[in-house]
Amino acid sequence: MPEKLHPNIEKVAAALREHGVTGEIVVFDEATPTAATAAAQLGCEVGAIANSLIFDADDRPLLVLTSGAHRVDTGLVAEKVGAARVRRATPDFVRAATGQVIGGVAPLGHPAPIRTLVDVWLDRHEVVWAAAGHPHTVFPTSFAELLRVTGGTPVEVER
Repeated sequence: MPEKLHPNIEKVAAALREHGVTGEIVVFDEATPTAATAAAQLGCEVGAIANSLIFDADDRPLLVLTSGAHRVDTGLVAEKVGAARVRRATPDFVRAATGQVIGGVAPLGHPAPIRTLVDVWLDRHEVVWAAAGHPHTVFPTSFAELLRVTGGTPVEVER
């Protein structure tokens, strides 16, 4: 890794250390803002990418860690969390909730804890890759580790 990292990457690295995560953050020369671009850079299946998606659930942030091979069914997610409405968050809402930008949102390292759902399909992959606070970064983890470090709930996010 470069000597000087973006402050968001530093925050995520500190949070990973705090939770005992040993996977090293990988920094790419180019941004990997989508599951497909990250998978291409890593040489893995798109389903092994854990997209960190922020939703607006009745005006409160909800983080859904979903397999890159899935699209989140917001109606299903609303049922799971007991929300009247779940919709994709705006870029400003995402930044306010996470301190990070869309395309680089990590599962942790946010200003405050965010209610989190973790797509059970991620458990099909021994190694799962998640963003590390910046669109140029990812780190290796696992389904079980994502549940542990986020306090997330395992759910189906697609019908």
